[in-house]
Amino acid sequence: MHEHFTLHQAAPEPVHLPDSAQSCRERMAALQGEIASIRIQIATTDIRRQSEKKTLDAAWFHRAKTALRLKQQELAQVAAHLATFDKRAAPKHRDAFKDTLIEVVRENCNDQEWAGLVQRARDLHASQGGNHG
Repeated sequence: MHEHFTLHQAAPEPVHLPDSAQSCRERMAALQGEIASIRIQIATTDIRRQSEKKTLDAAWFHRAKTALRLKQQELAQVAAHLATFDKRAAPKHRDAFKDTLIEVVRENCNDQEWAGLVQRARDLHASQGGNHG
């Protein structure tokens, strides 16, 4: 039969994870396309088999399902890896926003108002169990 998907005769090679969030997104998009292609091949082959009243090519079907499963596993690994980039970026984004907010508030307060706001923030932080120097 026709085998468009990538076959893995031996144990699959370890997945090489992309080194950036953008590369993860690109690999995920490619994997989603490959998964869709394998599913279409399986469905098309099954429809053709049924219409021609032939028996299932068990070896081909097993290879196709294995290829599908491996692509799905790689997609899950890349998605999990992408989440690590997002977690690393989130604190930086949050810190940058806090710095900008402080800058805006500071520009709109006189020294006495600023000192009062800083003291309120320290008191609130301390009451929540935080420790600020």
